[in-house]
Amino acid sequence: MTQAISPRTRAQIFLFTLTRTVINSGYRMVYPLLPLFAAGMGMQLADLSIAFSIRSALGVFNPFLASLANAKDRKNGLMLGAVLFFIGCGITAVGQNFLGFVVGLSVFGMGNGIFIPSMQAYLGDKVPFERRGTVLSITELSWSLGFIIGVPVLGSLLEKGSWVTPFSALAITGALLAAALWLLIPVERTPVSTGTSGLVDLVKALRYFPVLAAVLTGIFSTGANEMINLTFSVWIKDSFGLDFAALTIASIIIGTSELGSELLSVAVLDKIGKHRAMRLALILNGIVALVLPLTRVSFGLALTGLALFYVSFEFALISLMTAVSEVLPHARAAVLSLLIAALSLGRMLGPLFSPALYQSSFWLVCLAAAALNAGAVLLVPSIRVNPQSAPAES
Repeated sequence: MTQAISPRTRAQIFLFTLTRTVINSGYRMVYPLLPLFAAGMGMQLADLSIAFSIRSALGVFNPFLASLANAKDRKNGLMLGAVLFFIGCGITAVGQNFLGFVVGLSVFGMGNGIFIPSMQAYLGDKVPFERRGTVLSITELSWSLGFIIGVPVLGSLLEKGSWVTPFSALAITGALLAAALWLLIPVERTPVSTGTSGLVDLVKALRYFPVLAAVLTGIFSTGANEMINLTFSVWIKDSFGLDFAALTIASIIIGTSELGSELLSVAVLDKIGKHRAMRLALILNGIVALVLPLTRVSFGLALTGLALFYVSFEFALISLMTAVSEVLPHARAAVLSLLIAALSLGRMLGPLFSPALYQSSFWLVCLAAAALNAGAVLLVPSIRVNPQSAPAES
C-alpha cells in the first residue's frame, strides 16, 4: 500500500516550490537582463563573464558544504542555502558596483547549490520512492515558473528602478522565505544508520559506482543540452535572418517547453518508472539533436524541434534526480549535492567546445550533443537504487 503524504509535508512541498521559484527567478534573470546590468555598472558584457566563471568555480565546493550542513539535521542545509541566497542578493543590492555583483552572484550561487540537494534529501526522507517522482517534479516546476513569471517581474522592477532593484526585491523576499522555512521545518536528526559525518558520506558516495554513473550521466546530458543551448539563437539568426523579436519567441518556447515537461513528469514519471523514463528521454533528446539541422527549412519546424529538445532534456533530468535520491539513502544529501555539482560541470562543456564546433558546422554541435546523450543512455542501467528501500524498476 502506498504511504500517504501528510498535510504538513504537503505544506512544506509548497514552501519549497515557492522558495525555489524565487531563487530560480534570480538565477535565470541574469542572462536575459545581462545587457542592462552591464550598462548600469558601466561595464562591457565580456567583463561580466568573470562573475559566471567564479560562480561556476565555487560550485565545486557545494558538495562539501551541503554534506557538512546535512550531516546531523536537514534543516541546517535548507537554512544555510536560503540564508546564503538572500545575503548574496543583499551584497549586490548594497554594493551597487561590479565587485558587489561578482561577490553577490557567487554567494547566491553557493546558496542555490546547497539548497537544492538539501531540499531533495529532505523530501527523500519524507516521501516514499514510488511517489517521489511526482513530488520532485512539482518542486521542479519552479525552474520554468522562475523564467515565465519571475524574470518578467524582475525585469519590470529593473525598468522602473535601477539595475540593483531586482536584487533588493530578491533579498527581502528571500529573508521572508528563510523565516518561513525556519518556522515550518522541524529540527529532525538525519536518518543515518552509520552515524558518519558528512565528509565520510561524501567519500563513500564517490567510491560507489552507481553514484559515479549518475554523476557522469548528469555531466553528459547537461553538456549535450548546453552545447545546443549556447548556439541555437545564433543558428536561428544565421539560418533565418530573424530579429530580436523572433529570438524572444524562441525563448518563450523554451520556457513553456520546460513547464510542459515538468507537468508531464508530475503526471507520468512514477507510473512508467524513473529508469525507463530516463532512457526514453535521453534517446529522444539525442534523436532530436541529430534532426535539428534539418529543420532549417522552416522557422516553425525549428522551434518545434527546439521544444522537443528541451522537453526531453528536462524530463530526463527530473527522472535522474529522482532515481539518484535512492541510490545511497544513508548519504542522500552527499549524493544529490554531487549530482548538482556534476550538472554545473556539464554546463561548462558548452562554452569549452560548442563555439569552436559551430564555427565549422552546426551539424558538429548536434553530433557532439547526440554522442553525449548516447554515453548517458549507456550509463543509466548502472544507476541502481538501493534494493532494500525502493521497489525494483525496469
